[in-house]
Amino acid sequence: MAITAQMVKELREKTGVGMMDCKKALAETDGDFEKAINYLREKGISKAASKAGRSTKEGVVFSYIHPGNKLGVLVEINCETDFVARNNDFLDFAKDIAMHIAASEPIAVSREEVDQSLIENEKRVYRQQAINEGKPEKILDKIVDGKVEKYFSETCLMEQPFVKDPDQTVTDIVNGMIAKIGENISIKRFTRYRLGE
Repeated sequence: MAITAQMVKELREKTGVGMMDCKKALAETDGDFEKAINYLREKGISKAASKAGRSTKEGVVFSYIHPGNKLGVLVEINCETDFVARNNDFLDFAKDIAMHIAASEPIAVSREEVDQSLIENEKRVYRQQAINEGKPEKILDKIVDGKVEKYFSETCLMEQPFVKDPDQTVTDIVNGMIAKIGENISIKRFTRYRLGE
């Protein structure tokens, strides 16, 4: 299939990736838009992995107040340079992450930050639920492990489906931004406030 300039332009607008990378992705996937996006995401993830060890000492503390003034979020997002920290794309990204936190109520940035006693309590509850449902003893551990994974995907920011594009996780969105701006980015911490809590 012939790859047109319009196709390349559309893919670039949707992904924020350079023209040559977009053209290559479309060529590799015979012009299939969805496959090209996945191709670029996979490539972006590898770009992100190569930048993962780089220090992120700059960034922003972004605040978001939900309409009605009863819900607010503060989130610290780090990058490598103050130039990127002032970039509109980075600030829009910070706003999207803050809005996601407001909507999705994560309890931690990553699974490593979840209190181990909370995880052990969840495992006990899941095991007892499975026993009460009459599940065989030999599959209880698999059931519990599966439910713990689901728990992480619902409560850990980096594993949650992104509210503006549920086909991607927050990790995918972060990796896409790393690929777009060429710097390592990390979501350091957040606080979510709801009036009366």
